[in-house]
Amino acid sequence: MHPLPVLDAAPIAADPLWQQQLGLLLESTGEGIFGIDLAGHCMFINRAGARMLGWEPAEVLGRNMHELTHHSHADGSAYPDTDCPIFNAFRQGLPCRIDTEVFWRREGTAFAVEYSSHPIMDGAQVRGAVITFLDITERKRAAQALQKAKAELELRVAERTRELSAALVQLRELSAYSESVREEERTRIAREVHDELGSLLVALKMDVGWLDKRLGEQQARDPDAAQDMRERMRCKCRNMGRLIESAVGNVGRIITDLRPSILDHQGLWAALEWQAQDFVQSAELALDWDMNLSAAAPELPEPAAMAVFRIFQEMLSNVGRHAQARRVRIRIATDAKALRLSVRDDGRGAPPEAFEAPTAYGVMGMRERARRLGGSIHIASFPGEGSFFELMLPLASRP
Repeated sequence: MHPLPVLDAAPIAADPLWQQQLGLLLESTGEGIFGIDLAGHCMFINRAGARMLGWEPAEVLGRNMHELTHHSHADGSAYPDTDCPIFNAFRQGLPCRIDTEVFWRREGTAFAVEYSSHPIMDGAQVRGAVITFLDITERKRAAQALQKAKAELELRVAERTRELSAALVQLRELSAYSESVREEERTRIAREVHDELGSLLVALKMDVGWLDKRLGEQQARDPDAAQDMRERMRCKCRNMGRLIESAVGNVGRIITDLRPSILDHQGLWAALEWQAQDFVQSAELALDWDMNLSAAAPELPEPAAMAVFRIFQEMLSNVGRHAQARRVRIRIATDAKALRLSVRDDGRGAPPEAFEAPTAYGVMGMRERARRLGGSIHIASFPGEGSFFELMLPLASRP
């Protein structure tokens, strides 16, 4: 193999045409290119490479290129040629491409460089290496600016995320407080309706009954005295009694809607069963009921029990409003760690996205109640296949 041509130096190729073509090739690129022999001395270098290094081509020829331009790391620490990937290209026959190092200029300043080194082979024998390199200072600066902008953006996103998270926590705390206040107000109204209005209606019904009875007694003693008037008054009393009975029933229903007394008197499980039986009776549905309670399950505190009851009511309400079902299956199970409550219907179902809609307030309310208790709501539904709602509530960590 003939030696390669040297620019601005004695020819290293015997063929002048080959030397000319190679020289044109080397000068036609903006990348720096130089070749070294097995001792690391420069055999040729193009003008672009010499200019990047701050030398004239003739001044570089024959110089050890590692000592000239690759002698130190970017921090100024020594860079032994035994570690140099460029020299390894001919020492070990290993080509490389590096973009994490620097070359040093004549005046002692460094610049970021991307270089590749490939061995020059003569058959199976290595004769040296050819190195191409490019000043990537601007690329590195742009990459650093991009990384800085990315870091600043990530910092802003993190700050905004923290702000939004804090706002969400505050919103949930406000929602929980509002729900607590609402339940307390329902309890107060239910008690007042029961204690005041309910008692008044019962007393009024007793008075009407007494009046009806006395009119009947008077009619028996004096059948001819104003019989027609007394009969009309008795009819009016009976009608008033029926209206009062209806009012008493409505008051009881309102009290139950506001605050089911069974929840206070008999507990959550009895309240859930009562609610299920009342629902299927009014909706004319078949009920498949199964409750399996573990004695090891801790008792739910009153706010949690009310939340579970409200979630159950909303599940049944969804069945009643939308499902057009014939049968509903309810499963309630507890163990020492969790409560699972599920409602499945055989109705028309709905696409999954219907339960994620911004207007699905009932579903959002269930999920928010469950989330405040550390639980979750799982919903599975497809058109024509019915719907499945499940509450999973951990109990182990509850007081």
